[in-house]
Amino acid sequence: MSEHSSVPHAFRLEGRHVLAICLAFLGVVLIANGAFIYAALSTHTGVVANEPYRKGLNYNQRVAAERRQAELGWTATTRFDPASRKVSAVFKGADGMPVTALGVTATLSRPATDSMDRRAVLEEAGPGRYESDTLDLAPGAWILAIEALASGSSGEESLYRSKERLWLAP
Repeated sequence: MSEHSSVPHAFRLEGRHVLAICLAFLGVVLIANGAFIYAALSTHTGVVANEPYRKGLNYNQRVAAERRQAELGWTATTRFDPASRKVSAVFKGADGMPVTALGVTATLSRPATDSMDRRAVLEEAGPGRYESDTLDLAPGAWILAIEALASGSSGEESLYRSKERLWLAP
């Protein structure tokens, strides 16, 4: 038999192979981590509330304001009309009569970001009926927050607050 026979050599794991496998694994891990970090930083900020510490300090006042709102017995019907692009709110007292002379504001915001927030002042268009100017909103999910203050009052205490979720079809 000759020295150069055609018998195949068995694969032998050497140091360079182990190094290549470790570097390839580390590369895959780094690429996956980079993709996750990019996705985390470019989407939801993680902020659930602006100024959570201050809101926490005022928690009891917020509960008392909700109790006063319930005692008023008011009802509010809020609506965003996609055709006219206007927010409207109709306020009725516990007796079913319209509630007039309110300072009403509406805030429309996306559920996951505050970069597209829109704020509008609603003017009284009829007894107990308040409407905004035309708002340009992109399709998708929105949160409509309504706040009513006694006309001419200033400060943070409101008479009525409500939130509802909207869906604007594309």
